[in-house]
Amino acid sequence: MESSFAIKMDGGSLKDGQPVEIDFLPAGSMPGLEAAWTDLQIRADGSFFLSWHWIGCWLDHLPDWARPHVLVAKRGGQVVGLAILCRRTVWRYGVVRTPSWLLHETGDRGIDNLTIEYNGILADRSCADEVTSACLLWMARNLPGCDELVLAGLDQRMEGAVRSLADQLGYRLQVRRSDSAKWVDLDAVRGRGGNYRAGLGKSSRAGVNRAIRLYEARGGIDFQVACDEQQALAFFDGLETLHRQVWAARGKTDAFSNPVFGSFHRELIRRGIDSGVVRICRAAAGGADFGYLYNFVWRGTVLNYQSGFAYESDNRLKPGLVSHVLAIEDALDRGEAVYDFMAGSSGHKAHLSNAQAPMNWVSIGPDRLARRVEAGLGRIDGSLRLLRRRLLKLRAASSNP
Repeated sequence: MESSFAIKMDGGSLKDGQPVEIDFLPAGSMPGLEAAWTDLQIRADGSFFLSWHWIGCWLDHLPDWARPHVLVAKRGGQVVGLAILCRRTVWRYGVVRTPSWLLHETGDRGIDNLTIEYNGILADRSCADEVTSACLLWMARNLPGCDELVLAGLDQRMEGAVRSLADQLGYRLQVRRSDSAKWVDLDAVRGRGGNYRAGLGKSSRAGVNRAIRLYEARGGIDFQVACDEQQALAFFDGLETLHRQVWAARGKTDAFSNPVFGSFHRELIRRGIDSGVVRICRAAAGGADFGYLYNFVWRGTVLNYQSGFAYESDNRLKPGLVSHVLAIEDALDRGEAVYDFMAGSSGHKAHLSNAQAPMNWVSIGPDRLARRVEAGLGRIDGSLRLLRRRLLKLRAASSNP
């Protein structure tokens, strides 16, 4: 499958008159992939999830069957775009078979539950929009055996590029998951005087302040950021313990039940703690841990990825809210610009954030009968899920008159 292709966009060139050339080859056969990636990320505005910290660790943890391929975009011999794609036949609703290529995913639920967000093409900032469009168009037209391109965790800008491509080619775009990322704009907090808690809603502020007083009454609050690999891994062990306890109490599967999860993140911690791109925080009161946060730090943005909290019968104690507030105030003190909760429906995100934007998981492909059938099955499935939720609410209401 190792091939080299050349394409020309917008009349045969970028704005500077140079064509974009695309190479597509197995990732393992590209010499100097790490060097090329780390060089480009300096010239790009990609997210942490497009940095070699994440991508390199992810590639090292992929099984042999994943067979990742690297797409390389060059302009005048210089690399201006990079992406990793994996091929997978996806079955949906047990009846629709779709040969697919996935961007920075494998199609295997266990591995993909690592969950990439702010996904996209790593592209030189001097020509990022054009390179992104060129790469997407090449993927849609030239990926071998591809009936669908699957793109997870897209922000508005990247999704806009994908929608433009779908319109250009007459492809059907399907939103597989619709969500939003929520964050704290720390510069906005500074613009209002720098007191983060003062900007919270009245009930959230009161609840946080009361919980902090209760924790302080136990002998003071100790908030620590892991300073080296040994401490970071110890904090991560503590996070795992609390995380598993919470999900076990709910009767649900926790993130660490996925065997890839723990090994991937412990390696990511080893690689990233010294450079500061990994930040693990511990909050304790009276010597007892009540919260751990596993965050990434990238170009002034703190990304909250995972957590573990010690909940108690006294619901005035709010270990999650307090842990995040302490971490947000720490980020303010460090001069960082954003504390990002990323996508997800956890209640604390709405209470603690002051900004949000859509983040969606989408796929595009030719508008064929199979895709229309799948879309119809999706609508039926959605209607059945809604009906089930309504029936459960009615049942709960009737049992609690």
